[in-house]
Amino acid sequence: MKIKLGLLPKIVLAIALGVVIGSISPEWLVKGFATFNGIFGNFINFAIPFIIIGFIAPGIGQLGKGAGKLLGMTTGFAYLSTIFAGILAFAAASFILPSFISENKLVQTDNPEEFLQKPFFEIGMPPVMEVMSALLFAFIIGIGLASIKGNTLQHAFEDFQKIVEKLIKTVIIPLLPFHIFGIFANMTFGGQVQSILSVFAKVFILIIALHLTMLLLQYSTSGLLTKNNPFKLLKIMSPAYFTALGTQSSAATIPVTLGQVKKTGVQAKVADFSVPLLATVHLSGSTITLVCCAMGVMMMNGTVPTAEMMIPFILMLGITMVAAPGVPGGAVMAAIGLLKTMLGFDPTMVSLMIALYLAQDSLGTATNVTGDGALTMLVNKFSTKKSQKINESKIAV
Repeated sequence: MKIKLGLLPKIVLAIALGVVIGSISPEWLVKGFATFNGIFGNFINFAIPFIIIGFIAPGIGQLGKGAGKLLGMTTGFAYLSTIFAGILAFAAASFILPSFISENKLVQTDNPEEFLQKPFFEIGMPPVMEVMSALLFAFIIGIGLASIKGNTLQHAFEDFQKIVEKLIKTVIIPLLPFHIFGIFANMTFGGQVQSILSVFAKVFILIIALHLTMLLLQYSTSGLLTKNNPFKLLKIMSPAYFTALGTQSSAATIPVTLGQVKKTGVQAKVADFSVPLLATVHLSGSTITLVCCAMGVMMMNGTVPTAEMMIPFILMLGITMVAAPGVPGGAVMAAIGLLKTMLGFDPTMVSLMIALYLAQDSLGTATNVTGDGALTMLVNKFSTKKSQKINESKIAV
């Protein structure tokens, strides 16, 4: 009987083995791990433009061909919720994390990678275009696809999206635990792992607290406007939360989310439209995680995140999350380009970011899908209100 481990157990096991083996390995073995990490890290950098184009362009194109006002209302609520989640995370992390991390910074050098062992050799894999060029190209194509009547190019980009998603599922995600293992083995060998794990634990607790806070705010708002008890609504939606914990996929949880949302009194036609759409465009939990993790990694490397740095990042992140592939770790893969261009992340910081994000990916996904229920109730409330006004005006005439 074969035991199949999910991504989260693999990540935890990779970190644990990295710490153990890094503490007893000779230098040549650590250099071997560093060589794999260098090659894999370069491959991720090479793939980033394809990930951006493959998901953002067809994603925007698909949004432009929806059901008019209902589409605009649903995506509008999703974007506002995602941005609010990012700002909430920035405010909380700015207040709480400095006291946690001040005594746990990495080696204070001009180059934070100096404490790591260098690889035996490197294989250059220059990307076909810069990250910002890929973002601009994806936005131009996506908006163009949404505005034209033909579907030929849309179908071509959707096929390209499937290729990129297959690359993520079959190559990048399976190799990530080995990459994280190598990073932690190298950091242990360099004497930095104690600081890293200490910060990881504290950031993890902050993220969970913010996830719960965000859900309470979402359901308090929807409960107030629909005149329902928010705690009763959360109880109804709890099966979706726990299903997402197990699947780590918003898409795989759609049937459960849909069934529970309808139990709250939402019209079937509104739920059938909004829930699948929100599973793609609403990632408030993932945004909280990404912002907190990014700020934690930056502070560990001696950088103080400011509002001038983080607010533009959060606004762009809200758009980029539409492109997040529906696989475990998809959100962080979609965000790597922004981390590199807007926050100046180097390969080591990106690796730490991936490890920290994936360690709680299931909790972020659970927050995403549970929040979808609250937003669907708001869409139902306002769309019903508009249709009632239209009907009343027709009767008056």
